Amino acid sequence: MRIIVDGYNLIRQWPELAMLDRADLQSGRDALLHQLQAYRRSRGHRITVVFDGREQGGFSETTERSAGIEVRYSRRGETADAVIARLVAEGGAGAVVVSSDRDVASTARRFGADTLSAVDFITRLEAGRIAAVKGGEEEERPAKPGKGTARRLPKAERRRQQRLKAL
Repeated sequence: MRIIVDGYNLIRQWPELAMLDRADLQSGRDALLHQLQAYRRSRGHRITVVFDGREQGGFSETTERSAGIEVRYSRRGETADAVIARLVAEGGAGAVVVSSDRDVASTARRFGADTLSAVDFITRLEAGRIAAVKGGEEEERPAKPGKGTARRLPKAERRRQQRLKAL
């Protein structure tokens, strides 16, 4: 599975990383990459993090690799949102875009990618970290027993939920 992360959006939604980011942008980026590297080691997903241009951006988009994570910086005059839109347009079907930005999320859905808010992704990361410490799998909430109308979700929604559950 491919995960495309709106870097600064995720940092600023994560209280611990937001504090680091306010002190120094590089500290916030490094802390985010450290968290994502641990997640990648445990889950094996392909992760791309997109940031707005580094030091006011260069004349072209730059790409780096950091412990298996692809890190992209937009070029000068281009936003990270535009880079994410381009990545999703090139091969977004089946990808998951992590961003709380509504425009980014709607663009991703338009190209067939699933979306997850930054807060939901942080919750999943922390649940995975806790499960790793405990030495088990993430806990699933048991279904509530009871009667009611059995209603099956549409096939597209079931597939979407299955992909997000794989996170």
